[in-house]
Amino acid sequence: MEYDAEYRPTAADIEQFPDLQNGPSSLIQGAAVEIQQVGIHNFRLPLKYKTRDNGSIVLETKVTGTVSLEAHKKGINMSRIMRSFYDFKDDAFTMDKLETVLNTYQERLDAFDSKVALKFSYPIMKPSLRSANEGYQYYNVTLEGDLDKTGTLKKIIHFDFVYSSACPCSYELSEHARNHRGKSAVPHSQRSVARISVEVDDIVWIEDLQEICEAALKTETQVIVKREDEMAFAEMNGAYLKFVEDAARLLYEQLSEDDRIKDFRVICSHQESLHSHDAVSVILAPDSQFSGEVPHELWSSLIHVS
Repeated sequence: MEYDAEYRPTAADIEQFPDLQNGPSSLIQGAAVEIQQVGIHNFRLPLKYKTRDNGSIVLETKVTGTVSLEAHKKGINMSRIMRSFYDFKDDAFTMDKLETVLNTYQERLDAFDSKVALKFSYPIMKPSLRSANEGYQYYNVTLEGDLDKTGTLKKIIHFDFVYSSACPCSYELSEHARNHRGKSAVPHSQRSVARISVEVDDIVWIEDLQEICEAALKTETQVIVKREDEMAFAEMNGAYLKFVEDAARLLYEQLSEDDRIKDFRVICSHQESLHSHDAVSVILAPDSQFSGEVPHELWSSLIHVS
C-alpha cells in the first residue's frame, strides 16, 4: 500500500466519511450522562494582546478551550475550538474579545456552556532600584472566560507576582543575637509568589495588577542588580518584613479598594529557606464566589525554587 498524496476529497466525499463524534447516542460508551467540560488543553499559538499604553504585543499562548456536552451526544468536534481561535488570531485580545470567541465556538459546537483560558508570560520593563539599569520582568498570566447557557459571561484574570519575604521573627532573633551577644546573624528570607485571581467587568490592565501587587508587597524580585541595587534590596526587605499572613492581608487591602474588581482570591506561597516546606495562605473577598479550598494541583502550579 502507498500513501495517496494526490487525493483531495470533494465536499460530497467528505459528507460520506464516517463521523463517530456526531453519531447516534447508541454509540455512547458508559453512562449516557452530561459532561460538564470537554475540549482541548494547552494548544499553542501566538496571539496579540493590547497593552495599557495603547500598544500591542504578540505572545506565545497556551489555550484551554472546553464546552459542555449533553447526555445524548457522543462527542464534540474538537478542531472547531482551535479554528475559532485561528479565526481571530490577527485581532488584539482583551477580555471582551474572549466573549466573541466563546460565542463562536459555543455556537459551532452547539453547546450550552463554554470556557476558555489563555495562559502566557507577560513582559514589563522594570527599572533597577538605584542603578541606571532596567530589564524585563515576566509575569505568568491567565485570562479566563466562562459563558453559560443564559449568556452570562464571567471574566477572570489570574496573575502571579514573585517577591521576597523576609521573616519578622528571624529578623528580631538576629538583632537580639547581635545586640546581646555580639554574634553576626542573617535573617532568613525566601522567594515567594502571590497568585491573585480577579473577576472584572471593566478593563483592568495587566500593568494595573502588577502595580497593585507592588504597592502591597513592595519587595518584588529584581531583574538587573549592581551592588547599589543589592544594598537597596536588602534595605527594602528590612523595611517590609512580612509573614505569609501579612502578605495575604496586604493584598486584600489593595484589591478591596479597587472598584473595578468584582471579586477576588489571593493565594500566597512563601517557599521557606528555613524549613523544607512552604508557608501558604488564602484570602477571599467578602461574599466571594471563589473557593477557599485550594486544590493541591493549584498549589503545585505556583512558582517553586526547587
